[in-house]
Parts: sequence; C-alpha cells; structure tokens
Amino acid sequence: MTTSSEETKDARSTTPGSDRFQDYIGSQWADRTDELPAARAQAAFAEKRRAEVSAAFTGARVVIEAGDPKQRSNDTDYPFRAHSAFAHLTGWGADSEPGAVLVFEPAGEGHEITLYFRERAGRDSDEFYANHSIGEFWIGPRPSLAQVAADLNLATAHLDEFVATDSDLRIDHDEDLTRFVSELRLVKDSFEIAEMREAVNATAGGFDAFIAELPRIIASPRGERVVEGVFNAHAREHGNTVGYDTIAASGSHACILHWTRNDGAVTPGELILVDAGVEVESLYTADITRTLPINGTFTDVQRKVYEAVREAADAALAIVRPGIVFKEIHAEAMRVIAEKTAEWGMLPVSAEESLLVENQYHRRYMVHGTSHHLGIDVHDCAQARRDFYHEGIVEEGMIFTIEPGLYFQNDDLTVPEEFRGIGVRIEDDILVTADGAENLSAHIPRTADDVEAWIARLNA
Repeated sequence: MTTSSEETKDARSTTPGSDRFQDYIGSQWADRTDELPAARAQAAFAEKRRAEVSAAFTGARVVIEAGDPKQRSNDTDYPFRAHSAFAHLTGWGADSEPGAVLVFEPAGEGHEITLYFRERAGRDSDEFYANHSIGEFWIGPRPSLAQVAADLNLATAHLDEFVATDSDLRIDHDEDLTRFVSELRLVKDSFEIAEMREAVNATAGGFDAFIAELPRIIASPRGERVVEGVFNAHAREHGNTVGYDTIAASGSHACILHWTRNDGAVTPGELILVDAGVEVESLYTADITRTLPINGTFTDVQRKVYEAVREAADAALAIVRPGIVFKEIHAEAMRVIAEKTAEWGMLPVSAEESLLVENQYHRRYMVHGTSHHLGIDVHDCAQARRDFYHEGIVEEGMIFTIEPGLYFQNDDLTVPEEFRGIGVRIEDDILVTADGAENLSAHIPRTADDVEAWIARLNA
C-alpha cells in the first residue's frame, strides 16, 4: 500500500518529500532475488504446539500478537522482543517482526492458521526511505511473506489483511487462552532442551569473561557496572542478549535480592553475587547465580555461609525426580536453611519449630522461593494454575532453577556481627530426566574450593 510522505515522515524529519525526489530515489535499484530458506529446526516443534492450541479451542478464533516496540523516551524504543507465547507458537525468535499476529481461524474441526505481518515496502512507496519505524533505509530490509512462510513452514499474509473481531480470544486478554499457552511450556520438547543447553553454556562463558577481568573490575569505582558490561557484551556476542537485567551485587548489595543498579565498588575481602543469563537467538535463556570471593579466597565465615547454601541446593537437587510435587523442592532446601541458622544461634526456636507453617523464622534470611520454571521466559509459565505449578507434579522434560540463598543484612541484630553484610546465592538450571535430574550448569564451579580454583585459573 502506498502511503504519502506526510503520513510517514516524522514531524522533525528533513527527508525530501517532492514527487521528483521520490521518483529518483525509487528508481535504478538492482533486482532483488528472494531466496527461500529451508524451514528452521524449530518449525516442526512449533507446528505441534499450534496443533495443541487448535485442539483446545475448537470453534474459537484465537489471536496471538507479537506486540509492538515499547517507548523508552521520546522517539526511541527499547529493543523489540516478541511476546513469549508468540515466539513459542511460531518459532520466530530474535528476528520476529514487530506488530505480527498469529491467527487461528476456525475451519471445520480445526483451524486455518496464518501469520500476518507487515511485508517490506516496495520502492514505489516512500515508506522504504521515509518511515523511520519500518523503512529499509532506517532498520534494514525486512523479509518477504514467501521467505517467512518457507522459514517457519507457516502460511503468511500481509498485516493489512488482518481484521480483529470482538469475539477474538486474545493472549493476555482471555484468561483461559493465556493460562493454556503458559502451561503448554511446562514440559520442554527436545528442541527447547537443546536451546537451554546452549544458553547455559553461553552463560558459563560470560562468567569466565568477567572473572578474567577482576583486576580491572576491582580498580574501577563502579566495578559492579564493569561486571555487568563484560557479561552483557559476552551475551550480545554469543547469544541474542541477556535474558534479564544482570545482578552484580558486591558486598552488602548481595543482600538486596534484585540489585540491578550495579553502581558500587568491588572490594577485595568481600563477596560478589552475580545473577546473570544469556538469551540465545530462539529467546530461551539461562538463569545462573554464583557468589565469588573478590580476592579469590573465602574467609572462614564466608565459606561457612557459602557451603551452607550449597548444602541446601544439593539437598533440593537430590530429591528431584518425576512424580514429586514441585513445592517439595523448596521445602527440602528450607530444611537445611532452618538447620544452619538455628545452629548459628539466629533463631528464637529450634529448626524443627521454625519449620512449622505458623513460624518460619528462618525465612527472615531467605524470603524468596527456591525454584521457578525456566525457558523462553526467565520466570517461565508464570500464568499457569497453582495446581500445575507450585502444587504441580514434576514431570520429565521440565526445566527449573534451584536457587537457595542466605542474606544477612548489615543492620540485622538477630545476626552475629561477623555474618552481617554477607549475601550468598547459588543458582543452577535443572532438567528433569526419566529417573531423576540433570544439573545443566553443574560444569560452572559450585563448591567453595572449586570457585577459588576457578578464580585463580582465570587470573593466573
């Protein structure tokens, strides 16, 4: 569709708009040959997922929107990331087109499924040079309908052909649909598992990268930000980006669960807690936390806290297998946390009494949960019913975190002085197997001894 320059140009634009200029800029371009790609590996898996949606909503028109860019300030946007359900059901990852819509049109006992998106503009339109949101001169060439259809093995049509109706079931608007597509991701298929392995391995490299920069990090007055920058650069080089804002929490900042300001110094003698993950091109992300002694060696008290957290993580991992209830993982980690804090004289009652539902004193030092599902979202399947999530039965193919911690605030008078200001979390990504579990991130050093050796090796 041809649009006028007045409609497409920004009010501040200096792009010429005369007919003479448009005729000139639209002429003398080499012919463009569209080569149709083979279907990407994820296409067959996405087709099966769409079939499950179709079977669950027979007779209903289902609309899954990719979403639009979010404004950052004035005329700049945040980097676009398609809605996770859209990516999961199309196989379109980091290369998704903003504004795209996946439509399940009722047809007999099933659906005709079409992906609508804005195809690139022809050079007979001023859109390709004057529209800063979608023009080829501004953002590069967009794929053709035929290319995307071949790539995703999915029928495509121009976005202008899509017409919404009041009866559409829309993601994030219809509760049943939103819940269904969230629960559809609870058990991962073989493609997803492979992508998660790639994300974990890329994340392991990111940890190596910033540990190797510890001298520069320590020298900077904003060393936390150097950690963030090194890891994030690695994520862009070896993946799509980070899966979430990197937490680089040094010293007592480690006691702030979602510390993302990352503007503090990294001081020898203290610990640094780094919670970070690489998101790969398919949008699957790892979620790993390691806590490191900045000078390479744990003090006795730091080691005591660290190994207590590791014991809690190991105890939780040991019970993972198909058939247990998801919340049992948290309970097992909390058993160790209660025992350790009672042993150190921090609780007003015994560990056994603290573990009673009506008490939970030990939770003062770990207020978060031990596990969450992980995949195309860092907190995946978040709209699933409680009976399927926290109260749900663990199944082969699920991937979730195990991430206990202990956080002793600087001004907490229930804590012996030598513990104050210490925060430790250890987080791993766990795949449920047929008869147990695999720690996908086990190769990233976990024991206190191995962490010290890791730092020494990368700073030799």
